Amino acid sequence: MRGLYLVTPNWDDTDRLLEVTEQALRAGAALIQYRHKDAGPELRREQASALLALCRRNGRPLIINDHVMLCTELDADGIHVGGLDAPVAAVRGLVGPDKIVGASCYGDLELARRAQGAGASYVAFGGFYPSLVKKYAVTTPPDIVLQAKASLCVPVVVIGGMTAANARPLVSRGADMVAAISSVVQAPDQYSAAREFVALF
Repeated sequence: MRGLYLVTPNWDDTDRLLEVTEQALRAGAALIQYRHKDAGPELRREQASALLALCRRNGRPLIINDHVMLCTELDADGIHVGGLDAPVAAVRGLVGPDKIVGASCYGDLELARRAQGAGASYVAFGGFYPSLVKKYAVTTPPDIVLQAKASLCVPVVVIGGMTAANARPLVSRGADMVAAISSVVQAPDQYSAAREFVALF
C-alpha cells in the first residue's frame, strides 16, 4: 500500500467513470476506492462490478466505501469505513481476515490507534486542505503523519484537497498513500495528473 489512492467521484456515467479510472491505473495508481454517495443500489452494484473487473485486469485492489454487503457480494478487495473502533471491529468480523479494512480517523491519532487495534489495515487522516468534494473543518496538522508513523504499524493515508504539490510535504513526513479525487478526475489530462502523484513515491 504505497502511492496514489484514487477515490471515485459521484458520477452516474459509468463509462466516463471507467475511462478516468483506467487512466489512473495506467499511470500507476496503487488502490481504487469506489465511493458514490448518491447512487441507488442498482447503479452502485453496476459501477462497483465494472470497476472491480477493471481493477482485476490491472492487478490493483478495489475498495468499497461504506457498503459492507456490496463488498462481500462482489468479493471486492476491501472496505473503507468511519474510524470508530466498534464499526471497524464489526466490519472486520463481517469481511474476514483477508480483506482490506480502511478507517477514516480525521485528525485523531487516538482514533487511529483504536482502529488499528480493532483490525484496520490502514488509517486515513484528513482533511489537511480545503476539499472540493467533502465539506469538513480543515484542522488536521501535517505532523500527525510523523506521529502516526512513530506509533502505528499500519499504512497511513492522507486525504483532503490533495494536489501533487501540497501532498509532497505529507509524503516527506512518511505518508504511505495520497487519496485524491478532484485533482485527478477533473484534470484535463487524467493520466498526467495521476502520474504527478505517483512520482511523489
